[in-house]
Amino acid sequence: MPDDHSALYERLLRDQIPLLDVRAPVEFHKGAFPCAHNIPLLNDEERTAIGTRYKQAGQDAAIALGHQLVSGSIKDTRVQAWKQWLQARPDAWLYCFRGGLRSQIVQGWLQEAGVECPRVPGGYKALRQFMIDTMEDAATRYDMIVVAGPTGSGKTHLINALPLALDLEGLARHRGSAFGTMIAAQPTQIDFENALASALLQRRQQGGKRLFVEDENRAIGSLSIPLNFHARMKQSPIALIEETLETRANTILKDYIEDNLHQFELAEPESAFERFSRYLTDALAKIQRRLGGERYAEVLTLMQQALREQADNGSTEAHRQWISRLLSDYYDPMYAYQLARRLERVVFRGDAEAFLAWAQDQSR
Repeated sequence: MPDDHSALYERLLRDQIPLLDVRAPVEFHKGAFPCAHNIPLLNDEERTAIGTRYKQAGQDAAIALGHQLVSGSIKDTRVQAWKQWLQARPDAWLYCFRGGLRSQIVQGWLQEAGVECPRVPGGYKALRQFMIDTMEDAATRYDMIVVAGPTGSGKTHLINALPLALDLEGLARHRGSAFGTMIAAQPTQIDFENALASALLQRRQQGGKRLFVEDENRAIGSLSIPLNFHARMKQSPIALIEETLETRANTILKDYIEDNLHQFELAEPESAFERFSRYLTDALAKIQRRLGGERYAEVLTLMQQALREQADNGSTEAHRQWISRLLSDYYDPMYAYQLARRLERVVFRGDAEAFLAWAQDQSR
């Protein structure tokens, strides 16, 4: 990757400059950038046909077929779509996969229509490599502090209260546990990594060597934290959040019951409670074997009772019983076992208020 383009790539991705992605939809859905919008030069079927012609008859024949497929009213419609999108975003740049023929064609057609739009040198491939390099750089650039604590400690809320922090669960759209599924689907692995790198570029602009991250396994739902980044997390000092069982149950009640139901209501009001109930019982079923049959049945009974009460009168209070039971009997012993092997890395212990004061001092 040419060094003279690095500053451009950083500005485009850090500042969320609008990017017009003219690759085919199948390419875009495999991976894109947070600030990119897909208006393709070729649809998937056209791209496949041109690829086949290229293999059979070479580049000139493939280009000729492309101009044949995208001509007349089809060409006019696509140029108009690009033009309208760019007129609302005069600072946008465009790219194809390698910054080659497709983006050159689009740029030329736009110029004929009276619209100027710069092309990203090297296209998606170069931007993607820059993102990978950014994640690799972060593994050595920052002095990380891992924010840890038993389930319900409010770690994500604390991360989001700090300026020099990175919300990995937010980027992954998953809370990182059996109950961590969110309404919005998780991004692809590439989209997750690109969003992570974009967030790291924004942190880089803030300056400073400190970076707070939440304690995570490498897997967050179906996604994986980049290997070198996670390896650095596993070696970093730990700030341990210690809250009472009651406080943690309150946090779980707010995040996983009240907020989640609200999200279901926004997505599908008519079936919200049914989907919310299924989400809870399905999540519990994921840990059935680890809970053991008897304990699983007891927690499930408490959960179903709480759901019936909530359906009857809207109260969420009964959920505290199964939440507290699951925390004390399952999550806390498991967390204590995991923490015992990492105690030598703990540099802070205290509640949320004490942690925020301590973290502020660490960020200076």
